Amino acid sequence: MEYTKRFYWFVGVCLANFSLAANAQNKDLKTGWQYRETKTEKWYPATVPGEIHTDLLNNKTIPDPFYRDNEKKLTWIEKKDWEYKTTFQVSAATLAKKHTELVFDGLDTYATVYLNNQVVLKADNMFLQWRVDVKKVLKSGNNNLVIVFKSAQNVVDSLAKKDLPFVIPDNPRAYVRKAQYHFGWDWGPKFTTCGIWKTPRLEAYDKKEAEKPYVLDRKIELVQEPDKVGKTFYFKIDGKPVYMKGANYIPSDAFLSRVTKKEYEKVIGMAKEANMNMLRVWGGGIYEDDYFYDLCDKNGIYVWQDFMFAGTMVPGDDAFFANVKKEVQYQVKRLRHHKSIVLWCGNNEIDEAFKDWGWQKSMKMPKQDSIRLWKDYVRLFQDSIPKWVKEVDNKRPYISSSPSFHWSKAKSLTEGDSHYWGTWWGLEDVEAVQNKTGRFVSEYGMQAMPNYSSIERFTKAEDRYLYSDILQAHQKAGKGFMKLDSYLNRYFIDSTKIKKMNVEDYTYLTQCLQYYSLKNIIGIHRSKAPYNMGTLVWQLNDCWPVASWSVTDYYDRQPKAAWYAMKEAYRDDKTPEIDLTRPINLKLEDPKITWQVKGNKVILKASKLAKYVNVSIKGYTGKWSDNYFDLKAGEEKTITFEGAIAKPIIRVYSLYDVLKRY
Repeated sequence: MEYTKRFYWFVGVCLANFSLAANAQNKDLKTGWQYRETKTEKWYPATVPGEIHTDLLNNKTIPDPFYRDNEKKLTWIEKKDWEYKTTFQVSAATLAKKHTELVFDGLDTYATVYLNNQVVLKADNMFLQWRVDVKKVLKSGNNNLVIVFKSAQNVVDSLAKKDLPFVIPDNPRAYVRKAQYHFGWDWGPKFTTCGIWKTPRLEAYDKKEAEKPYVLDRKIELVQEPDKVGKTFYFKIDGKPVYMKGANYIPSDAFLSRVTKKEYEKVIGMAKEANMNMLRVWGGGIYEDDYFYDLCDKNGIYVWQDFMFAGTMVPGDDAFFANVKKEVQYQVKRLRHHKSIVLWCGNNEIDEAFKDWGWQKSMKMPKQDSIRLWKDYVRLFQDSIPKWVKEVDNKRPYISSSPSFHWSKAKSLTEGDSHYWGTWWGLEDVEAVQNKTGRFVSEYGMQAMPNYSSIERFTKAEDRYLYSDILQAHQKAGKGFMKLDSYLNRYFIDSTKIKKMNVEDYTYLTQCLQYYSLKNIIGIHRSKAPYNMGTLVWQLNDCWPVASWSVTDYYDRQPKAAWYAMKEAYRDDKTPEIDLTRPINLKLEDPKITWQVKGNKVILKASKLAKYVNVSIKGYTGKWSDNYFDLKAGEEKTITFEGAIAKPIIRVYSLYDVLKRY
């Protein structure tokens, strides 16, 4: 009986929604857009969705922002205000509807919207949907829509100036509800964009469509219980503990409109094929497109979802809090039906930053400012956001910050989640992880150069020497090359030889280093289960071509060496291998590798041990079934490439071949 009632209720809701949908008229406003710098004469064709940088690029008024050091030559763009306009037709039938709304799912960020010369909206949050009733302003026939974008950089600078002598540490970006990575990061360029980054539309209806009932057919628990060492930290899905294997996800492009469905499919495909079951959507980017979560739902990938706050304290004024409340509730309601999402997390690294990054000392911060910053932090992330989330989603756990404790604190190894940066940032040996594995390691990594094919795309031949200005422009990490060289010296090659290396060989060795590090760290983490119940590598992807911790390349989402290591280490059908023999200590001999090609197969054999065998085909940008693998003496190994390639030009080399040159 109960089942029958529920069935008829469901059919009723569907029919009601169908009739309302039939009654509604939605019109996408994608065409006919033009842009100009404000107070100038000339208009240029614009693409919506898009951003000012992509429009300038499409009109050939700027060079490729990712090429050489063009980034620093294009900073003028973010200091200007920009204007967009279009004209759209409205029919008498649309005007006859009781309600007509302009809907903007994404305006980046400070935007004033004019309809038929009247201001109808002032927007100030990139993450909010903006709806405005325009029935009284619309007219039959042509309607003129104009959007003026103020420079976000200028706005945040003026807001920060107004607050002086009070200073929010790190960067004035804290004042704006905009993707924080747009202001530059230690793997990302500084392109502070503006524009219509999601498709706007006109919605006309007589009666508002009923909100879909919120149903989550999965029980999600985050178990944090005291034990004899500290406190557990693991996910229980439908009553079963799940070991999480995955990576951190950043936006896949510096220019968000370029992340197409096809790009999402490639990136999530790379996660799935590497045997990952979790991605952490990092708090300095965006709340991702629905299609991203659809793919995670479909592929059995759990999502740890940060709110969009990262590495800086927050303003405490009422207007900021009201803006964030709308953002949090809008985004949670938009995303809550995705079964992949298993956690809402308040922010990335702000708690540890305030306590352990030395801001108070380096900024000579007055005590009252320090108290005020912490009070505002607690009020937002520990008091307000969890309450706002609960009002719209009481079915998922919430934590206020990731990590729970800084990696230098003993507690980071015994409770909470941990961002373990003793390796890389602290220059510790990879082996240190054996004694420094936390309960759930939600960030850690090792840097590597991007694929050499990417370096060839963003450099000229004369840029391709170690530490050139152009290579430095694509290495954003503090002391990045120094740290890479320190690890290479310990694990692969004497430091006196490094400076003699060509860029291609250096690139190969850094990727072998990343492979070695992630293979072993993942193996160590997994060997500590159930003490450790999660390992999330920093990071899955890049937003431009750069030396970074990513395991895939920006161009074509090509795997770097470490992706193959992760794919193997994340397998569930075998125990991951841990091999802490440092390659620098091996006595390698010429492996004399031979190979033959049969269709899309390459069959390889070595007469001596070959380490990190790299196979490539000229012009091929796809994945291999395996790469950067070891070949034992006399062993035969078959690997495959995707698709068919007529007369492939194959190159094969190993660690021995590279090291013998120096």
